[in-house]
Amino acid sequence: MLIVGELINASGKSVREIIAKRDAEGIATLARDQRDHGATYIDVNAGVFVGREPELLTWLVASVQAAVDTPCCIDSPDPKAIEAALAVHKGTAMINSISLEKERYEKLLPVVAGSKSKVVALCMSDEGMPETADQRMAIADQLVNGLVKKGVPIENIYVDPLVQPVATNNAFGVEFLQAIERITQTFKGVHTMCGLSNISFGLPERKFINQTFMVMAIARGLDGAIVNPLDARMMGGIIAAETLMGRDPYCMSYLKAFRAGKLAAS
Repeated sequence: MLIVGELINASGKSVREIIAKRDAEGIATLARDQRDHGATYIDVNAGVFVGREPELLTWLVASVQAAVDTPCCIDSPDPKAIEAALAVHKGTAMINSISLEKERYEKLLPVVAGSKSKVVALCMSDEGMPETADQRMAIADQLVNGLVKKGVPIENIYVDPLVQPVATNNAFGVEFLQAIERITQTFKGVHTMCGLSNISFGLPERKFINQTFMVMAIARGLDGAIVNPLDARMMGGIIAAETLMGRDPYCMSYLKAFRAGKLAAS
């Protein structure tokens, strides 16, 4: 499973301060910690720095890649910021994200189509956030086919059906899970991705909800997630779920994690 470490995000106060001070060692520590705990990509986001995002996103990519070999997930809706970051990135980056919102789609499509990067395709349109699996499928269909027509390999596309809080509508969890399964079955070769913590918004003991929902999503076909890899129970649940779903030949990943003490039992 592709794990995108979510911790280098300027929306958090401590990380925002690290970026503002250009504390390269602070960024390096966050990158190394996430890599060591299983991240296959490191998300970098400088979106709160209006007017400085291209400059700071480029600095983040350079700082992360000076510390680890792990590639970056470049997290921005701004094509100029993404292009600047891609220019200094080594290896295969991930772009997070393109959507079906007209302005965003038209500006980002040339950037995405012109790179060899993986791309997160967010199921969002000018009509707003989808609520049903059918609405998600309609957006996913246009995004996947539009990207493929522009030369993006289907295996580089990670569709994010968008998680919404189950506290606001008790069908939101089920509709998301149905969308994951249908996307996986309909678009052969496409991957799925999500940042699932929104499912628990407004509820107590959010980590418990998030960890349970992750296992349910993996059972429906989810094969990418934006998470905190330092959450041992979350990562242990992912490893166990992948094993139970037949994605871990001879249970080697599970056994390796056990021997390394990475399976949190409590």
